[in-house]
Amino acid sequence: RMKYCPLCASKLKEVEIDAKPRLSCSSETCDYIYWNNPIPVIGALVERSGEVILVRNKGWPEKMFGLVTGFLEEGETAENAILREVKEELGLDGKIVEFIGYYSFFQMNQLILVFHITVDGEVTLGQELVEMRSIPPEKLRPWPFGTGPAVQDWLDRRHAS
Repeated sequence: RMKYCPLCASKLKEVEIDAKPRLSCSSETCDYIYWNNPIPVIGALVERSGEVILVRNKGWPEKMFGLVTGFLEEGETAENAILREVKEELGLDGKIVEFIGYYSFFQMNQLILVFHITVDGEVTLGQELVEMRSIPPEKLRPWPFGTGPAVQDWLDRRHAS
């Protein structure tokens, strides 16, 4: 949590703006407000040879797996960002099949934009990952947070078509 103004280094104080508590600069000459807006994150439901690739990041518990995710970089579209992340984390060039949807991840203050991506070839795990699993769609079990609802939506669309 921020304690000091990034513009003038004065202490931040809590004020009410639009009926919500916000951190605001305590200096009378600075009008900085910390809005704490959600961070945009991109996610990829990666499909290879008919199976979905799930990954485990270095800091995650041993049995926790999820979709490939990452942050947008300055001047980057969501589409370019997700293809870059797939390349960085799996060592593969991907192709966007569809945009699955956007999902609020309130616990992490993120808005996740999830794409269905197909890849071919052998996976080479990037430096942020420690493990991957390849799961047939019929054995895929969505989780109730983060990118899990996107997995559920993707599975629902598969069953509907």
